Amino acid sequence: MSEHRVRIDVDELGVATVTLDRAEKHNALDSAMFDALVDATARLAVDRRVRAVVLHGAGKSFCSGLDITGLADRKGMGPRDLLAREDGQVAGHGQRAAYGWSRVPAPVIAAITGNCFGGGLQIALGADIRFATPDARLSIMEVKWGLVPDMGITQSLPRLVGLDVAKELTFTGRIITGAEAKKLGLVTHVVDDPLAAASELAREIAGKSPHAVQAAKRLYEETWTGSDQASALMLESTLQVELMGSPNQVEAVTAGTAGRAPAFVDPD
Repeated sequence: MSEHRVRIDVDELGVATVTLDRAEKHNALDSAMFDALVDATARLAVDRRVRAVVLHGAGKSFCSGLDITGLADRKGMGPRDLLAREDGQVAGHGQRAAYGWSRVPAPVIAAITGNCFGGGLQIALGADIRFATPDARLSIMEVKWGLVPDMGITQSLPRLVGLDVAKELTFTGRIITGAEAKKLGLVTHVVDDPLAAASELAREIAGKSPHAVQAAKRLYEETWTGSDQASALMLESTLQVELMGSPNQVEAVTAGTAGRAPAFVDPD
């Protein structure tokens, strides 16, 4: 990982714990952090051992957003460079730090504490499920700096809240608590210890057939906000045909019938 900004630890169950590791700066996003996050999503996307991912920040905060000074520290690098797209990439470099989590085949669970502002919130929104403390502080903060959110929020926020809520939060940049975020739909659960809760859920998911779980994530990612009903229904059928009779599907049925714990194999 770039300059040790992000740590990845994979346990024996296939749960990858990803830690934003810049606690002294509340895990603010400098150039090295962006690079490390993009590297992390790319690595996890191809690691077949990984069955679930827990994403959290070291120290007091999940991620306090953009570190303008940190971006300027790298020669020739600035905020505009985050918008650049490499050949073959649908998303820009900065967008991939958040959007990339939706491209990881395994479910990603974010554990939110402290500040979760701007780009930090967009990274959390890139996860499949979010836990937050009641007093966590969340904000779509870009308007404070005269900007719009530009790290994949058009792909994540419409799945969670209504257009009016999205506009209000974006127009005002106001800070809301984890408890209010739960009421609005930005977070899935409010708990006192998000990391422990996220890890417990990740372990539960890791015990299911990874082929079925990853197919389910793909199904929803590709169809949830789409209007092409025929393609969505066809994808349901296509994925089901691929699963039916596969080793892990047979193991799920066999283990369930026998009343024992299943022993699934990792995807190829």
